Amino acid sequence: MRALGRVVWAWLLLLQLAGASHVVYENLLEVEAAAVPPSIVDPELRTGYHFHPPKNWINDPNAPMYYKGWYHFFYQYNPKGAVWGNIVWAHSVSRDLINWVALETAIEPSIPSDQYGCWSGSATILPDGTPVIMYTGIDRPNINYQVQNIAYPRNKSDPLLREWVKPAHNPIIVPEGGINATQFRDPTTAWRDDDDGRWRLLIGSVAAGGARGVAYVYRSRDFRRWARVRRPLHSAATGMWECPDFYPVERDGRRVGLETSVSGRRVKHVLKNSLDLRRYDYYTVGAYDRRAERYVPDDPAGDERRLRYDYGNFYASKTFYDPAKRRRILWGWANESDTAAADVAKGWAGIQAIPRTVWLDPSGKQLLQWPIEEVEALRGKSVTVKHRVIKPGQHVEVIGLQTAQADVEVSFEVSSLAGAEPLDPALAGDAQRLCGARGAAVEGGVGPFGLWVLASADMQERTAVFFRVFKAAGKDKPVVLMCTDPTKSSLNPNLYKPTFAGFVDTDISNGKISLRSLIDRSVVESFGAGGKTCILSRVYPSLSIGNNARLYVFNNGKADVRVSRLTAWQMKKPLMNGA
Repeated sequence: MRALGRVVWAWLLLLQLAGASHVVYENLLEVEAAAVPPSIVDPELRTGYHFHPPKNWINDPNAPMYYKGWYHFFYQYNPKGAVWGNIVWAHSVSRDLINWVALETAIEPSIPSDQYGCWSGSATILPDGTPVIMYTGIDRPNINYQVQNIAYPRNKSDPLLREWVKPAHNPIIVPEGGINATQFRDPTTAWRDDDDGRWRLLIGSVAAGGARGVAYVYRSRDFRRWARVRRPLHSAATGMWECPDFYPVERDGRRVGLETSVSGRRVKHVLKNSLDLRRYDYYTVGAYDRRAERYVPDDPAGDERRLRYDYGNFYASKTFYDPAKRRRILWGWANESDTAAADVAKGWAGIQAIPRTVWLDPSGKQLLQWPIEEVEALRGKSVTVKHRVIKPGQHVEVIGLQTAQADVEVSFEVSSLAGAEPLDPALAGDAQRLCGARGAAVEGGVGPFGLWVLASADMQERTAVFFRVFKAAGKDKPVVLMCTDPTKSSLNPNLYKPTFAGFVDTDISNGKISLRSLIDRSVVESFGAGGKTCILSRVYPSLSIGNNARLYVFNNGKADVRVSRLTAWQMKKPLMNGA
């Protein structure tokens, strides 16, 4: 490795780690300290209110649940370093999903069926109130042979669930009948059918020589003996499906969650998969036929044009039903944008996105997502701007508070949509390419307009979160693009700084659209049009750190943009696992 140039070596490590949730890389710690710029290890870049442990590597969220007044969160964790390896299930608890206390390791390799790895899984609450964890174990050396295991709390009267035990009948599911044993993982929360009394769950896999992602259905009467259903719940030509999730949502679009076993005429279902080939989370909305044990997306082309929870750095997500507030909550992992050398130097890698409430949009076509209401308790000092017109080519600073750790909500009004640019048909189906070609610095007819966050005083550094409006042939309403452009976010050349983008399914004919951005030192998490499109981006500024970070509203389009109202709050730091 040392024969490679420093920059090339750093990029190779970065590209490897971009897909590291279930892959082992050896000899990863040959680090040249000089390759890491001093700003990377600045403690001011460690997130303040996004979930993280005190140190080291984290990845997939596992088995979130609410139990006896406490929220429990488990996650893939390396207790020995800031790169992937030595994975155990770390465990933290909270009363409010914002302030967290770290407990003892919940699950680690200890039995023959997980002695070489304890990978991702889910929690199910049994009818008597007992929580159960199902997870993937690796039982053979040097071969990622994957089996499914179960664990129970040693003392279910303990609300903190400090100890977990693995029964002797593990593993409970093994890859039989032609299943690829090295691509067979991540069991979902189970659901129970009232008609036959049997439990069902999904396991992600791949078929047809690696071409088709598959969600296999397993069922059981006693949660001990499981049998595979002959046909998968669903499959598509997308490659391996990791971390599947399957849950019901209210058909009428009410902002309410449903327990995983709920079904009926007023219910739609969501099937989500993390695509191993692309490292993004995709989902469809559709109908679940309980008798046939099949799922059919509402959109016949949904598997090819699948929706994403987040169009940025967000993967291996997991939802759970929160009975305390009757909502479904989504967790997702955000990997790093720096190099492995930098991660080793700073001693940590990975965060979790802010937990989001998810529900079905009234249109029935997609989900809506919004940061859980508890995050608003961290809001402190605020500044409000009203009725401010931003002329073409103008930017206006929002002053009066520290914005390296902030929550910003803004409502825009565009004076006219007449000048919207024609949408290039070659880019009409690829928002990310479109954003790369028409970034924040490229003047448009209507937009780009939005926020520059984590910006330096001299504008050498800035991360843009913005909208851009296009006219598309054959479409009645304008096409709205939402982007995060971090290409100027840092002077550090060894960072991964892709533009992230998604189309926003909203009617902007009245010229109005909203944006919310959660800024947290080295992460920008944004929600467009009330949560229709979400983008999380990891950024590592070298100048815009701490009190040097600034916030601007900008307009690089040809039409005036009015800020109807902008409110920015300085965010406090919660209790975060002792970090």
